[in-house]
Order: sequence, then C-alpha cells, then structure tokens
Amino acid sequence: MSGKKIYISPPCVAGDEQDMVREAIESGWIAPLGPHVDAFEKEFAARVGSAGAAALASGTAGLHLALRILGVGPGDEVFCSTLTFAASVNAILYVGAEPVFIDSDRETWNMDSKLLAETLNDAARRGALPNAVMVVDAYGQCADYTPILDACARYEVPVIEDAAEALGATYRGRAAGSLGAIGVFSFNGNKIITTSGGGMLVSDRPEWVDKARFLATQARDCTEDNHYLHSEVGYNYRLSNLLAAVGRAQLRMLDTWINRRRAIFRRYVEALGDLAGLEFMPEAPFGQATRWLTCVLIDPDDFGADRQAVQKALETQNIESRPVWRPMHMQPVYRGRRYIGRGIAEDLFRRGLCLPSGSSLSETDQSRIIGIIRTVPKQRARKRTTASIPEIFRSRG
Repeated sequence: MSGKKIYISPPCVAGDEQDMVREAIESGWIAPLGPHVDAFEKEFAARVGSAGAAALASGTAGLHLALRILGVGPGDEVFCSTLTFAASVNAILYVGAEPVFIDSDRETWNMDSKLLAETLNDAARRGALPNAVMVVDAYGQCADYTPILDACARYEVPVIEDAAEALGATYRGRAAGSLGAIGVFSFNGNKIITTSGGGMLVSDRPEWVDKARFLATQARDCTEDNHYLHSEVGYNYRLSNLLAAVGRAQLRMLDTWINRRRAIFRRYVEALGDLAGLEFMPEAPFGQATRWLTCVLIDPDDFGADRQAVQKALETQNIESRPVWRPMHMQPVYRGRRYIGRGIAEDLFRRGLCLPSGSSLSETDQSRIIGIIRTVPKQRARKRTTASIPEIFRSRG
C-alpha cells in the first residue's frame, strides 16, 4: 500500500463541537440526559419538520422502539427494503416479527413502490396484511413516498421510515424522516453528521415520542416518592448529554456537509462520466439527495474491468471503497425468508461500488482516486494482452 489512508466516509469535526462538549462537562451534566439532550431534540425536530424527537443511543435502537410503539410482535410480518444495512432487519427480529423483503427500483435504488402495492394487494386478498412497512432511504436519497404511502394507507398499514443514511435529503419539499408514521436517523461515525454513536426517533404524534423516551429509559414509571417502578420491559437506549452536545454542533453544519458531498459527487461525474460502462446512482426528480455516498455501477463488459478490480486497485493505494449493500435476502442469517422481487437489488450489489465521499475529502485526494479508477480498465487490458502472448515468445524477450 502507498499514500495516506483515505476512508470512505470519516467523521468531520469542524464546528463548535469542542466548545459545546467543554460547556457540558463544566456544567456537571455528564450522565445521560441533560440540557443538551433536550435542546438537541428540539432543534432536530425543527430541522426535519416533525412535532417531536427522542435522542437515542443508536439508529437501531430507534427502529426497535418504532416497532414496539406500533405494537409489532411475535408472528407479525413487516415488509422491508432488501437493499439496506442489517440493522433495519435485525430490529424486526428483536420483536419476534418476520421480515418480508421487497426489491428496489432502478430509479431510486429504494423500495419499488409498484411492487410494494402489488404485494400489499395480494396480502389483502389472502387476509395476511403486514403489521408495518419499513422503507429505507438508501445512500442519502428518499424513496418515492407518495405511491408508497397511498398503498399503505389503503390498508391502514403504518410506515416506518429508516432515514439513517438520508438526513438532509428531501422529498417533494419535505425532509427525509418526516414522511412515515415514525422516522429514524443514525449518527454513527460514518454518517453525514455524527455523535460518534447515536440516533433519533421522530414523529408527528407526541405520545409516540414520549413512549419512545419512556421505553428508552428502562420504562421507569413515575411515582410520588421517586422509587423505581416498572410495569413493562424497557431498554437503556437514551443518548448522553455529552454526545448530544456534539450532535448540536454537527447539526449546525449539516447544510455545509450536504453541499460538500454534492460537490464531491459532481467532481466524480465530471471526471469519470465519459467512461464507458460506468454509471452513477441516479437522483430522482422528486427531491434532492445528499449524496451521502457517491455510488457507481460498473458493467465489466463495457468498462473493461469489474467492480472488484476497481475496489482492489483502490485498496492497493490505501483507499477505502465498499460494495453496495448485499441485499438482505442474500444474507446467510436471513436465508429462507420471503423475498418479492425481480433481481434489481442483486444487480446493484453485483455491480455497485461506493467511493470515498467524506465531507472533508480534498480535491487533491479526490483527484488521486479518480486517476486510479481511470487506469483500471487499461491495466486489465494490458494484462489480458500479455497473457495472450505464447510463453515461447515472451521467454525470448
């Protein structure tokens, strides 16, 4: 390996994080909860246009609580995007429910709304409607929610919006995370804003947000003498005051980070858009994507090399890239679960690659990445040419 390490999406700290954490420490609010948690929830809810928000330890915790709040339990079914990170589906199993995987469309890479509607119609005919639909906004872009919500409303099936990767994206003027009955975000270290680890649950129903806070604080009931009383099982899922301080500073930088990542995407397009066999994840006309990650599809026949060859070329130069999510119905742990689809997500995984897209990625480093990608098909062509020369002629020099 050579050159400095370039990560795919490292955290970017460039605002008031240190000052706000110092203030939190000096105030004495070190333990979970505190004024920064309260302020972070209010500021976040205002940003995404939701009535309320609950700050949590992770996005996964938010998905788990969303399912609990909606009453999803053992034996129930939840329709879920198959092109996603495992956390989306793991939460379904946490409550004992069964995931049913729905394929992607090529226009957004997100849940195919027509396929969902067909599957819901079939389920209604069989008297086997799901108890919820979990839609994932992949790689910083919203799914097509109007037909999704219409189809679900027809059968009164609630929608959970997994917006873990899409904070700052919009759909027809509305913010990602505000479109379903409950929205969930992640502040993991690779997300567009981070609290190192953390998440947020949002909803326009204040009673659901209050329920999330209650369950996330070990479901402790209030009593007159403040002793611990528990009438149901809860969890240790609340975000700490220190991390909320980081989150508040990061949230102030969100628009800056979005603009930077979209600029990074544009530079990739300008520099690589002329290459045959390489295409970029499309941006749907109904909203704006954050381009959390720049994703490309590589056709090996036209490009002259496959996705693995590009990934390996970057890796040898100390540059991190990653395949598009392996669909959940292809994961060993979920083998045998129902999958409704036409192989779109499988194709996206087979040909898709996520390129370094961090908010702090310099133009110099990006040019280095671009230069390596452009050499890959030429290198593969030279290797094929060399391999085709009979050994007797190569041995003669």
